[in-house]
Amino acid sequence: MELEVRQNTDLEQFEARVEEKLTYIEYKLAAGNRIFLTHTEVPTALEGKGIGSALVGKVLAQVKENGWQLVPLCPFVASYIRKHPEWKKLIAKGINI
Repeated sequence: MELEVRQNTDLEQFEARVEEKLTYIEYKLAAGNRIFLTHTEVPTALEGKGIGSALVGKVLAQVKENGWQLVPLCPFVASYIRKHPEWKKLIAKGINI
């Protein structure tokens, strides 16, 4: 699935519009170049279409591009990384999922 994801720094979330509905991942940037992904939101009408997974994949690519150390507090993001272990290298030292 092709999503156009943008970083909304005012609301601290990565966003994508699908079928005129907003889906997003909330984040917090912290000292030490860490990014905490705290919550993923996909509207009920869009669930089961792979949109959440596509969003996580795009956001992880941005995390990698920015050189951030990832702390995946969101259970959906953590689950995605367990299923796609190639992203584990982004996880900050000392963090287990």
